[in-house]
Amino acid sequence: MFFEAKNIHKTWDSVTVDFSLECEKNTMTCLLGPSGSGKSTILNIIAGLEENDKDFQDQLKITLDGNDITKLPPAKRQIGFVFQSGALFNHLNVVDNVAYGLITAGMKKKDARIKASEYLNKFDLGGFDKRMPQTLSGGEKQRVALARTLIINPKLILLDEPLSALDADLRKKMATQLKNWQKEFGFTAIMVTHDLVEAEAVGDVIIKLN
Repeated sequence: MFFEAKNIHKTWDSVTVDFSLECEKNTMTCLLGPSGSGKSTILNIIAGLEENDKDFQDQLKITLDGNDITKLPPAKRQIGFVFQSGALFNHLNVVDNVAYGLITAGMKKKDARIKASEYLNKFDLGGFDKRMPQTLSGGEKQRVALARTLIINPKLILLDEPLSALDADLRKKMATQLKNWQKEFGFTAIMVTHDLVEAEAVGDVIIKLN
């Protein structure tokens, strides 16, 4: 199995998440459930941004492409994360947002910007290089965020309700585009959503949370 997360366990207020997950390579798995069902918590634990409950820390095991990443820091897990807001760097223009991961990995700025500019074309964002995030629409921000994540070629991408801030028509269009990009780039992803129609449009596998 390409990705496995076993014994994710988190309790808060009256909610307990007790969850395990497997994903095949080059598939999109959707976690479907209402607000408060623990969808984002699952992603955060997989990414290393949040810890399992103390009594269950030793039971957690996360493997990716044959490697145990359970105790690795987030930056070492080869996992990309696209947040609901896009979480772009507002002080950087679009091309520098997309080039950021390449630059921090050691690529020269000039080369990183050239590659980022080429990458933007794949997301219908040609000519957006010098635009600032504050001038972008919600859909444009999410396309930039996805480009920024994919350009560093992570082994797994986590998508935390990336379309929920968009209006209904744009959400439908973006869901179709997201599935097309997933096929084109061949990435493995886990996406959380509360929208069944969206999950059906995007997901190869849908897991329902209560």
